[in-house]
Amino acid sequence: MSKTEEHLIEAFAGESQANRKYLAFAEKADAEGYAQAARLFRAAAEAETVHAMNHLKALKAIKSTKENLREAIAGETHEFKEMYPVMIEAARASGDKAAERSFRYANEVEIVHAKLYHAAMEALEASKEEFLYYVCPVCGLTAEKEPPEVCPVCKAKGSMFKKVE
Repeated sequence: MSKTEEHLIEAFAGESQANRKYLAFAEKADAEGYAQAARLFRAAAEAETVHAMNHLKALKAIKSTKENLREAIAGETHEFKEMYPVMIEAARASGDKAAERSFRYANEVEIVHAKLYHAAMEALEASKEEFLYYVCPVCGLTAEKEPPEVCPVCKAKGSMFKKVE
């Protein structure tokens, strides 16, 4: 791998993290009544997305949908089989219940994501059915077509789920 590729990967990671962090900062600013600061954080988050997408394109890391689905399946599978179990155990051993819960929620949801990507892969040529997804704002569970009454991962009400079109 070239130094430039390493830099693009590092920059992509940094911009992606900044996007998520700034969106969290915007939520906090909104909750504290600082609407203008919240707008700035959301605008900066959008700019960081532009940067991240440009880096990803320069890496030529966006392939065909089938290849992208394969990569997504591999990534999600790595997370729930190898990455999160180690993190869950470390958080449990240190007594950090919040981290353990965060890792456990993510781990359970990554299993669902891998299944959804598998289903999407199978449906690429077989089915043209279109439907919405719903995401739990507490744990990230992703549901097809409609939210559950109660999230099976974190027990949040289905009415809290965010519709993704």
